[in-house]
Amino acid sequence: MAASKGDNFIEQGGGAMKKMELSKTREFNPAGMKKFSLHDSPWFRIINFNLPAGHTFPVHSHDTEGQLSILVIEGEGEFLAEGDAAIPAAVGDMLISEIAEPHGVRAKTDMRIVVTIAPPF
Repeated sequence: MAASKGDNFIEQGGGAMKKMELSKTREFNPAGMKKFSLHDSPWFRIINFNLPAGHTFPVHSHDTEGQLSILVIEGEGEFLAEGDAAIPAAVGDMLISEIAEPHGVRAKTDMRIVVTIAPPF
């Protein structure tokens, strides 16, 4: 039987489960992107980025091995790649890529994305 430690955390069998309430990270900065670290462990990192309409998370890459996912949880925009390549992105769309591949995001409306990086760097 699981022993509860509150509404957002449950311990069980030597492990734990943690519930994240993403509604609590719904903040936008008109001047630029807002970042919230949701989880950081030796296995993966999860970050919530909130981009105001018209803002671009510039195309970049990381000189390391691993993969990332970018999940749109609010708004519309584009997933970006090298050479001005763009793919439409809306709520529920997910981009999966090698970390070393150039990637970015452009927000057409206020846009919230959740990025998972494994392994974290």
